[in-house]
Amino acid sequence: MATSTRTGTSDVLVRTTAFLFTVGGVSAALLSLDVVRVDGPRGGPLLGLALAAAATGPVLLAVGPRIPTRGLAATVLVGGAALGIGTSMAPTLTLALASAALAMLVAIESMLFLRRRVAWVLVAVAVTCQVVPLLVVHDVPPLVCAAYAVLWVGVAWAVGVLARHASTAGVDALTGLADRRGWDAALEQAIDRRERRGVPLSLALVDIDHFKLVNDEGGHAAGDDLLRATADAWRELDVPGMVLGRRGGDEFAVLLPGVTGPEAHAVADRLCAAAPAAASCGVAEHVEGETVAEVLRRTDTALYAAKAAGRGRTVLSERRRSRLVDDLVRGLAAGDLRVALQPIVDVASCTVVGVEALARWDHPRLGPVPPVEFVAAAEDGGVIDQLGAAVLALACADAHVLQAAWGHPVQMGINVSGRELVGQGYAARVLAGLQAARWPATQFVLEVTESVVEASGPAALRALRTLREGGIRIAIDDFGTGYSSLSRLDELPADYLKLDRQFLTSLTTSTRRTGMVRALLGLCAELDMRVIAEGVETAEQATLLEELGCPAAQGYHYGRPVPVAELAARPWRMVPAAPPVASGG
Repeated sequence: MATSTRTGTSDVLVRTTAFLFTVGGVSAALLSLDVVRVDGPRGGPLLGLALAAAATGPVLLAVGPRIPTRGLAATVLVGGAALGIGTSMAPTLTLALASAALAMLVAIESMLFLRRRVAWVLVAVAVTCQVVPLLVVHDVPPLVCAAYAVLWVGVAWAVGVLARHASTAGVDALTGLADRRGWDAALEQAIDRRERRGVPLSLALVDIDHFKLVNDEGGHAAGDDLLRATADAWRELDVPGMVLGRRGGDEFAVLLPGVTGPEAHAVADRLCAAAPAAASCGVAEHVEGETVAEVLRRTDTALYAAKAAGRGRTVLSERRRSRLVDDLVRGLAAGDLRVALQPIVDVASCTVVGVEALARWDHPRLGPVPPVEFVAAAEDGGVIDQLGAAVLALACADAHVLQAAWGHPVQMGINVSGRELVGQGYAARVLAGLQAARWPATQFVLEVTESVVEASGPAALRALRTLREGGIRIAIDDFGTGYSSLSRLDELPADYLKLDRQFLTSLTTSTRRTGMVRALLGLCAELDMRVIAEGVETAEQATLLEELGCPAAQGYHYGRPVPVAELAARPWRMVPAAPPVASGG
């Protein structure tokens, strides 16, 4: 098939070649035994040649798909030449014609799997190796030889047509690589082989960096050209057994049977270096017992980590889940997770208008685990969806308690990680979770950092838009840290903008910073976005924010994150706290 050459030597190619060599060798051995019966001395070499061909099949299976395609092409060429020798040495015309008929196997093999030009060269060599001894050695009439040649060429042509039609199934029309379905099927087969044979197996997911800009600036035609150029560049790399695929958009997939994780990391670096545009890559080595979904999730997490770390790099996933992940799974099952609620207040009246639910986990041995650690562990271990669902359920339950105690509606918000946001079906799960908890979507705020949206790309924007269409409010969290683009505020589907605490540290001492906040408040008002200042710790900061017209704020000045019972016992109008000794919240 055409795609087999482009995507690397597949297991199907190896098994088919091995089968044809075995069948051809056994058939030739039976013919050779007849030669031994008729003319003993002449049959010995033929029998040896036939047995060697038959033994080639198991050898090919043992070596596996790491044989490069050119190696198999050479093997087929040798097989065609060997059949020609057998035809020339046959003691009778009947045996010569029987030997010549086996050349059909060469035509079938060549047209099924090899490039068209290479396949026709092999067919021409095989036909020549049969016609010449039939004419010269066995005095077969030229017209009969021509009939055989036409038959061989006709069968080759017909097999080639069927192979090209079959190759369109599971092939990406734009790049000629395996499509999502075809590549996933190859992955399932590779995992089955890995479990049976115990050989290593690695895979990689590759994204082109800033692909959206290519489409925006040059149009979709420019994006398509880049995708095709990337596929063409990777096809030129000589990596035995590599299966390339395009899973959709600008995401490519690479299957590397017989390759360990560190070796796959090196291959991924070669792929990224050969690509015509900068790319990010996640790599994972399959672990025994791991399902397709689990190893893909680990690979996808590694890809996300590569993009979140600045793009243009390769990240290798850990082969085994850390102990912290296993402990977290047990903690989720045991109900050890909890949330702490921090109030969000109207700056002018100090009334509570919402709360942010923050996940907390007390490890039985380690004590309180920082959220940044157990969230990262959940992402790496592929349990971020379970963690997110547990936090949502707990937050909704606590919000009901708080709203009943205070007697007025309260906005409740939670944070979402990048891996959870772009997970398949995330938006639907959140909407279903809110419905199950009987919490109104219009009173729920999903907080996501701009860096997460940037790293996650179009998938994140699609999820946020779906959630917003369902009534959920979106908040851009930690705005003002690292790279923050004002030009993207009109692109992000957001209702709230949360100013990071670092943005407020010099608010009361820097006139420039004060001017920046005033301008940002005006810009957000024009965009119909509500600003929430985070990390407000002093009365002076709160007063200045009120003077600037900042509508809402949160921080230790108004209240630390506390359990729902403690917060519900307080009045809904907050009394600002005394200045804290240490910052946080």
